[in-house]
Amino acid sequence: MAVPKKRTGASAQGHRRSNWKATVPETTVCPNCGELVLTHTVCTACGQYKGKVVSRKAEGFVEEVKAEPKKAVKAKKAPAKKAKKAEAVEVKEETKVEETVVEETKTEEVKAEASTEETTEEKSSEE
Repeated sequence: MAVPKKRTGASAQGHRRSNWKATVPETTVCPNCGELVLTHTVCTACGQYKGKVVSRKAEGFVEEVKAEPKKAVKAKKAPAKKAKKAEAVEVKEETKVEETVVEETKTEEVKAEASTEETTEEKSSEE
């Protein structure tokens, strides 16, 4: 780190700081309500800027709906692919469920046929 060899005099320090001063901000009068307003800013009292309503404070403010950027649209497409995959999985599960239902009905039919055969055999053996 640099260290000065000699102390800076008050006069030299003053000359250096002579342009370092505070300035009064530029203000204008709001054409709608007459309040003092910083230039190029919305009026804090009435919510207007250049004669247009732009703040929620103002009467007659209508919020505009902005279109989403393209990146956000692409992000929406990705869940659709997941939804397709989920639908495919659901279809597979439905077919599995249907297959199990079909298998259960077949086994029930086989049991029913076996029981009817047993009853017919019992009846024929009794005769």
